Amino acid sequence: MTRPYVPWLLLGLALALAAVYLFPLYWMYVTSLKSGSEIFANPPTFWPMAPDPSVYPAVWTRRTMGTFLWNSVVIASGVTAITVILGTGCAYVLARYRSAWIDFGLFLILMLQVLPASVMITPLFVGFNQMGLLNYPRTAVVLAAAAKSMPFFVVLVRATFMSVPRELEEAALVDGNSRVGAFFSIVLPLARNGILVCAILTFMSSFGEYIYSKSIIQDTALQPASVGLSGFLGPNSTDWNSIMAYSAIYVTPILAVFVLLQRRIVSGLTSGALK
Repeated sequence: MTRPYVPWLLLGLALALAAVYLFPLYWMYVTSLKSGSEIFANPPTFWPMAPDPSVYPAVWTRRTMGTFLWNSVVIASGVTAITVILGTGCAYVLARYRSAWIDFGLFLILMLQVLPASVMITPLFVGFNQMGLLNYPRTAVVLAAAAKSMPFFVVLVRATFMSVPRELEEAALVDGNSRVGAFFSIVLPLARNGILVCAILTFMSSFGEYIYSKSIIQDTALQPASVGLSGFLGPNSTDWNSIMAYSAIYVTPILAVFVLLQRRIVSGLTSGALK
């Protein structure tokens, strides 16, 4: 094998893996346009013989998707706001100050990242019940989801802060700025791209939050779209084109945001890789 063939082989392998990974997404859109009989046809058709998009407005109205999506936006916005405000300060401290206690704190943050939400839901539910937060279920879900997303945000933003030259901050201190002033006038503007990318990823992840919402929010009018989708599913579910239409309406805005911002997301994630 000669060397010039290697990039083409890697490109072919990457395209093949991407096709396998994206096939469920393609199948979701195609199935939403099929009739009930065509969905269960054998062999299956990979393109609908008579595409019928009328299921989309019907599902939007029948499943009150406007309410579900609004609740998803409210929860994701709350989680993102709390995570960015608290996580940015935490990441800055972990990036600028080095000691055994700081390393221990970073270790604890990484440990929180590996704990699954299904393990945390029972103690969180008991704690929220004792504090009376279950009377405000969306607030409880926002707090729980923010705690879950915080480690991921802190680890990534810490790498962004470490890529900002410390000499610039020291120069601002010599010029008379306080530590807080140097942070807001020098460090934060230079790290804003990384913070923005991590905030976008946090929002996209929180938009699909399910476990906390399903366990804590009992009022249908307050549930997000991920819980609303589970109302379709059951042992005797046959309305697959409606289920796929609901899923397509749910994920398309997130996919559009990711496609539009994918260059900025990749550059932000790798901003601290060469430090």
